[in-house]
Amino acid sequence: MRGLALRWLTLTFAIVLASYLLDGVRVSGFFSALGAAAMLGILNAFFRPIALILTLPINIITFGLFTFVINAVMLKMASGVISGFEVYGFWTAVFGALIIGLVSFALNTLVGESGRVDIIDLKHRGGNRWE
Repeated sequence: MRGLALRWLTLTFAIVLASYLLDGVRVSGFFSALGAAAMLGILNAFFRPIALILTLPINIITFGLFTFVINAVMLKMASGVISGFEVYGFWTAVFGALIIGLVSFALNTLVGESGRVDIIDLKHRGGNRWE
C-alpha cells in the first residue's frame, strides 16, 4: 500500500512539473493534481490496454510512436473529468504526456516493491563481474 501511495505522489509531482513547463497544462492546486493523478492512474489501468490492443496495427506501422497519441488522449480524458486540471490542445497533451511519463518513470525506478526508496549499490568483484 505504501508503494502505491508513493507512486501516486510521484505521478502528482510529474503532473505539477508538466504544468510548470507547459503553458497549456493548468493545475489549480495540489488536490487537483492529486485527483488528476488518481484519474490518470485509473484510466491507464483500465482503458489504456484496450486502446493499445485496438490500435496495434497503427502502432506497429509507426514503430510505437502512436503510443504518444494514446497517452495524450488519456491525459485529455483526465482533464475532462477533473475540475481544476485542464489541458489545452492536442500537441500540449502529447508533450505533457511525454513529460509526465518520463518524470514518473524516472522517479518510480527508485521505488522498490516494498514502497521504500531503493538505491542500487553495485560492487566490483573483479573482471567484468558486478554484484
